Amino acid sequence: MRHQQLIIAFAASLLAGILISACSSSPTTSPTDVLKPTSAPTEVIVPTPEPTVDFANQLEDFYAAKFDNPTLIDNEWLPLEPGMQYIYEGVTEEGGETTEHRVVITVTDLTKEIEGITTVVSWDEDYSGGTLVETELAFYAQDNEGNVWRMGEYPEVYENNKLVEAPAWISGLKGAVAGIMMAANPGDEERSYSQGWGPAVSFTDRWQVDSFEGENCVPEGCYENVLVTAEYSEEEPDAFQLKFYASGVGNVRVGWVGLDATREELELVQIIKLSPEALDAAREAALALEARAYQISKEVYDQTPPSVVQ
Repeated sequence: MRHQQLIIAFAASLLAGILISACSSSPTTSPTDVLKPTSAPTEVIVPTPEPTVDFANQLEDFYAAKFDNPTLIDNEWLPLEPGMQYIYEGVTEEGGETTEHRVVITVTDLTKEIEGITTVVSWDEDYSGGTLVETELAFYAQDNEGNVWRMGEYPEVYENNKLVEAPAWISGLKGAVAGIMMAANPGDEERSYSQGWGPAVSFTDRWQVDSFEGENCVPEGCYENVLVTAEYSEEEPDAFQLKFYASGVGNVRVGWVGLDATREELELVQIIKLSPEALDAAREAALALEARAYQISKEVYDQTPPSVVQ
């Protein structure tokens, strides 16, 4: 796509400063000490998505019959094993204000049936300045070719510790369609993918391969041949979130380029294999969130069967 080379050039400049700090730090160093928001360059070249992309009509072909073992998610770039937890730390910058940011992603041992497909349930927590601002259940399945599909999500968004919205979308309900979160062979730099389509809540995210990096270092470790993807949406076509994926690990870094109002930079600081007790606690927290979802999201979540232990 036309914005590809512009993203690469801009991202290379952005990453150079970040990597110098990250690679020279020990894993015990606070990420907010090594990851600082990057000042915008004097001349910002804003990339634009390929004009031929039709967000509403260029969706992924979803066929339930091609999911023989959907909960075995062993995609090279996005493995999702129950009991694994990924912790990211960094900063966001919005309106000239910088805030510490922390994201915790836990792959639970729960599954949920969506459109006849058994999906893996992920429980995510998003903290800004030490305060929980969003928590989410997300549902993933891997098809026979190795593509990882996002089948839906239930997020709760908070302001001042109060729930302000819960924009759920589930494939098959209210016009929503599943999308591909990670391709089995994401080498085609001209191909873009829908991550899912939730028109009722304006979920229109897409992604494409941006580049392959050499070495990329974060507090959790250094990784070779890192896949970089660029995500954008119909609502913000000039804002690109860059995600960096390491083979066999998954997402290790998050950055940005373009006209992103919320400039988010995150690094993977820790990977944890949860103990049985910790996994039990995560499962109970996810089920508590699901219980609220059934009460709040009557037109979407309440139309789905309950999650169960694998």
